[in-house]
Amino acid sequence: MIDYRENLKMAVDTLLAHKFRSFLTILGIVVGIVVVILLASVLSGLQRSITATLESYGTNNIYAFHQQIMQTGGRRSKEERMRKPLTLADAAAIKEQCPSVQDVGWEMPGMGVQIQYKKHRLRNTQFAGVSSNYAAINNLNFENGRFFSDSEDRRRMSVAVLGPDAAEAMFDDADPVGKQILVGGRPFTVVGVTAKSKKSVISSDADNFVVIPYGTLHRMTPENEMLLLYVQAGQGVRDQALDEVESLLRRRRNVAFKDPNNFDLTTMDKIIQQLDTITSLLGSVLIGISSVGLLVGGVGVMNIMLVSVTERTREIGVRKAIGAGRRDIVVQFLMEAMTLSGIGGVFGIVLAAALSWLVAWLVPELPASTPLWAVVTGLCVSVGIGLVFGVWPARKAAMLDPIDALRYE
Repeated sequence: MIDYRENLKMAVDTLLAHKFRSFLTILGIVVGIVVVILLASVLSGLQRSITATLESYGTNNIYAFHQQIMQTGGRRSKEERMRKPLTLADAAAIKEQCPSVQDVGWEMPGMGVQIQYKKHRLRNTQFAGVSSNYAAINNLNFENGRFFSDSEDRRRMSVAVLGPDAAEAMFDDADPVGKQILVGGRPFTVVGVTAKSKKSVISSDADNFVVIPYGTLHRMTPENEMLLLYVQAGQGVRDQALDEVESLLRRRRNVAFKDPNNFDLTTMDKIIQQLDTITSLLGSVLIGISSVGLLVGGVGVMNIMLVSVTERTREIGVRKAIGAGRRDIVVQFLMEAMTLSGIGGVFGIVLAAALSWLVAWLVPELPASTPLWAVVTGLCVSVGIGLVFGVWPARKAAMLDPIDALRYE
């Protein structure tokens, strides 16, 4: 009967006898495991951060637009570019005719509008005209001031609400509420500043925005017809509301029974799923590329084990002469190879965990943490590399003739 503990002890003793050679051998495995686990940690943290950020905007919300909201690449088709935008009449119909819908808001994106306060000019700022219920539907909290009212929207008043980053860029530490900024050369009074959101890397500019009443922006840019609808479903009936809104918009936009929608409806769940798919695909590609390090480490293990077989030929001959069978020799060298690669895996896991902690400390928006599945997978892969790449050296050792092995010098 094979004594695995004895074989493990022999393997460890052999590795300790050649410390520097063993270190160079496992270096490739350490690097490969570090890269794989670090990528898994960062991507896992990124997914959690994205999910938390998107869910903060409301999981009951449905977003309606005349084109695809999540454009994954490539140009839009001619049919999509020629679609008629959604209208305020569509928003009113949804609110009146869809029983599962609680409220409907809207947003008109503003483009090419210059925003400044004295000499401070905003750059790369999200600017839009929105409905007065925009803050309630999107769960916005306020650091100071308030959101504009329905009356201010209907009267097309020149008032604005700033995100905290936009406020800081223009006013530094001063209170913006009550002060006037220039939007497209026109004076607007700041009535509120929202509280900082929980940022993620993908939404690092989520607090860099300026919104004004929809009616005011429509008067400034009457040619702009783009409209994104925010449909807030009742608690627990979002899927039912989604079906109701889809059916209503198909009727209003004269979509034939067999034709696909000429508009897009999506929810945070769908957006999160699409982002998860993209992140997983990116992770698979990066991990696949980084696996080259593991392959190099495996070749190193096989090479050093072949050298070990040659150096220990007389030892193998002695073991066979006193009764060791081929199976005993195979197990001995496989245990040695697996121990060597397993130690590399352990070092890699520890180093990757330390680097993940460092990334999370340096980039708080990216809460990278080493998931348990990555640790288990990394350890299994490292041991598996020793098993796979140790087969040939172990078989070569087992096939040695004991007489020739004893004569070897």
